[in-house]
Amino acid sequence: MASHTSDQAGATDIAAATRAAGDLLRALGVDLEARGLERTPERVAQTLAGLIDRGPVPEATLMPSDGYDGPIVMRDIPFVGMCEHHLLPFRGTATLAYAAGEQIVGLSTLARVVEYFAAGLQLQERMTSQIADWLESELTPAGVGVRIEAEHFCMSMRGIGGPATQAETRITRGTITAQDLA
Repeated sequence: MASHTSDQAGATDIAAATRAAGDLLRALGVDLEARGLERTPERVAQTLAGLIDRGPVPEATLMPSDGYDGPIVMRDIPFVGMCEHHLLPFRGTATLAYAAGEQIVGLSTLARVVEYFAAGLQLQERMTSQIADWLESELTPAGVGVRIEAEHFCMSMRGIGGPATQAETRITRGTITAQDLA
């Protein structure tokens, strides 16, 4: 799965990130000696590290479906991601659906999967595909669907569109349809 997270490049170096954040802010004309800004580079480095570092892939908590073979839909899972183009957040909600097979997954696992794939430097389109791929590989269901709606701060903060402008991405595979995600 393609991603642009620090787990591919190595461990996060907070000291180097702090120096780099300070250099960037100084290059932008920020006086880091001003009251209240002395520790800003460190706070920036810690914040970005927290948004970019994914941690381990969530483990699927699987249970027998006990004969249930209908769709399972979890709506309005909140997330915050980091746009890889502008390093600004995008936030929204995800709806996940799958057609139960022999096993079902714990509902909290679905929320953790959304959180995991939202982390890192990300694109909403890639995130949608990655979640669908994870559902298929872990559950082997008859169908999966993922819908993500998000506000992208790289647009709204720069005055492009309004703060309520939402981008929607959607994938359906197998027996799950767009109607299941509505």
